[in-house]
Amino acid sequence: MAIPRILVLNPGSTSTKIAVFDGREKIFSEVIEHSLEDLHVFKKFVDQKPLRAQAISAALARGGIAQETLTCVVGRGGMVHPVPGGTYTVNALMVEQLAHDKYGEHASNLGPQLAWDIATPLGLPCYMADPPMVDEMEPLARYSGLPQLPRKSQFHALNQKAIAKCAADDLGIPYDQAHFIVAHVGGGVSVAAHCRGRIIDVNNALDGDGPFSAERSGGVPGGGLVDLCFSGTFTLPEIKKLLARQGGLLAYLGTNSGKEVVARIEAGDEKARECYQAMAYQVAKDIGAQATVLRGKIDAIVLTGGLMFDPLLRGWIIERVAFLGKVLVYPGEDEMTALASAGLRVLEGKEKAQEYT
Repeated sequence: MAIPRILVLNPGSTSTKIAVFDGREKIFSEVIEHSLEDLHVFKKFVDQKPLRAQAISAALARGGIAQETLTCVVGRGGMVHPVPGGTYTVNALMVEQLAHDKYGEHASNLGPQLAWDIATPLGLPCYMADPPMVDEMEPLARYSGLPQLPRKSQFHALNQKAIAKCAADDLGIPYDQAHFIVAHVGGGVSVAAHCRGRIIDVNNALDGDGPFSAERSGGVPGGGLVDLCFSGTFTLPEIKKLLARQGGLLAYLGTNSGKEVVARIEAGDEKARECYQAMAYQVAKDIGAQATVLRGKIDAIVLTGGLMFDPLLRGWIIERVAFLGKVLVYPGEDEMTALASAGLRVLEGKEKAQEYT
């Protein structure tokens, strides 16, 4: 059997990452940067699809990758309706819903659409895997205290699942039998309880819940937020930006760069130290909360995400949670490899692609 050649597409707000894998080996990758000048003429992300499709074709040509040599295409999952984790066949219903932003607008909505447009004319299978809307939460985890505001599962599902499976492999435990607490710490923070292959509880890292992060506010005091909303100082879009893009380290210190914060700390900035340590404190506190969800049965606490490259922040978290059990660290995130691996598992018959309905 020939080695499968998998094209992976991962659109972001101002870039499109593409990669080609021969089996598990990455043979080509490129980050296509889209200038603000090119993008500002489009009202919505979906309107950018022709621009990005053309850029992908040009990049593949530069890399000497003929589209006819592909075996399948995998796009980063977008804002679909809540689904269990896993790999899904991209179909017409999914493409239609994403094209109309039915469940929310996000650059990742372009992932399955672009993959579909490449794969369909070539008669190739087309997949997405573990989108941000993965929902495996148990009924008790959905209660917030107000029936109008149920807790939602919106988080770094792709990296959470991929890293948890790596941890399971490294420990020699099947993922569907493991009990992990996984903390993704980067531009956003998600802390999740993984119980036998399902994420049964997690903070809503997309809308603002849980620990504050580099640019997200986390769970702020409810009464104060209500007062802020009705103060007349902020519009609705401005409030949402405060919560999701202008909160956290950025709000306190004017930067979302962990490296800059560390440099300030090393230069003697005590405010930077206190704020950075407070973020570690909140992450550790949520890890402790998820320990109760798993009733203390924890095979490992797993730390991942871009900010886990920093030994200072990582160390502060570990010193607070190490008493709970083994701590494993997998810094950064490799979404491209995670997406390619999902497609490969289906092609090799190790996983059955689910149908999106």
